[in-house]
Amino acid sequence: MAIEVWATGISHVEWAPAAAARAEAEGFDGMVVVDSQNLSGDPFVALALAARETSRLRLGTGVTNPATRHPAAVAAAIASVQVASSGRAVLGVGRGDSALAHLGIAPAPLSDLERFVRVTRAYLRGEHVAFDELRAYEREGARSIDVLRLADRPLDSQLHWLPQDLPPVPVEVVATGPKALAVAGEQADRTLLAVGADPERVAYAADVARKAGAQRIGAFVNVVAHPDVAIARQVSVGGLTTFARFSAMDGTVPTPIDKSSERVLQEVHQAYDMRHHTRAGSPQAGRLTNEFIDRFGIVGPPDHCVRRLSHLAAIGIDRFIVVGPSIDSDREQARASMQTFTHEVLPAVKAVTLGVM
Repeated sequence: MAIEVWATGISHVEWAPAAAARAEAEGFDGMVVVDSQNLSGDPFVALALAARETSRLRLGTGVTNPATRHPAAVAAAIASVQVASSGRAVLGVGRGDSALAHLGIAPAPLSDLERFVRVTRAYLRGEHVAFDELRAYEREGARSIDVLRLADRPLDSQLHWLPQDLPPVPVEVVATGPKALAVAGEQADRTLLAVGADPERVAYAADVARKAGAQRIGAFVNVVAHPDVAIARQVSVGGLTTFARFSAMDGTVPTPIDKSSERVLQEVHQAYDMRHHTRAGSPQAGRLTNEFIDRFGIVGPPDHCVRRLSHLAAIGIDRFIVVGPSIDSDREQARASMQTFTHEVLPAVKAVTLGVM
């Protein structure tokens, strides 16, 4: 089984194209960019520009959500990236986090996620979508087209311009709890786990998704490779805290975890300050223990990182979306860790999983 390793980036029109070109040159298989309108730019513009600077790298959202995007609009946007990239686009979807918090609302209900994935996939396959499927997305006070008394009108909704020479954009769902994992396994082209890197927890989540129908499973993993474990921990905590929070969004932990880790997750939830989202210097980052960091993330020397990732590959994870150093971590140490990952961990992981070593 070939294992894919993807990078993560920021939806900034000046940074994303350069980051994508660098990721392709370094040997990554893909790159995702966030969709969080108050904290970064538009992901679809960034991905289209990144497509012009690359020829092989796959490009996706990591991730968009059902609350700020209409299915028809998001399908048109990612299909445009598909055209710009000659078939390398991927649409990642989740319930939403910072994009919604900065609008004063909570993550979308699972019923909204299920509907959004189902309808968006239909659009991307060129199918006809009944207007009744779109009622949930109508703004308050919207009027029926019937008031225009047209001589004729569309009877349903469809993307009429999709290129026939390119495959439909795959829709992938990121999930943590069992209910979200079931939705992802049933509705998505791929399930993306966001449960940390502990093998037992990853195996549990993968099993839930597979029982719901998942054929392909990837995972977001916090990885910082550095010969000094203490420095690796310091560099990783901002991004790691963000993903840890997903395991206790409402203060409860719906997936199995040891008691000490569960206490950490609950403390992260209680301390979480969205104004310092993804930051190493945030109040929530201060709640992490060394034991939790070492278990939930993958931090330390290159050979340690390779072993941990290989264990997850053995569970059946065929794509790793790597979340590396925190955005506000020490720049010199962050740069050193990224170079270590690229030069030592990335090729070794691919060699192990492909049976070369």
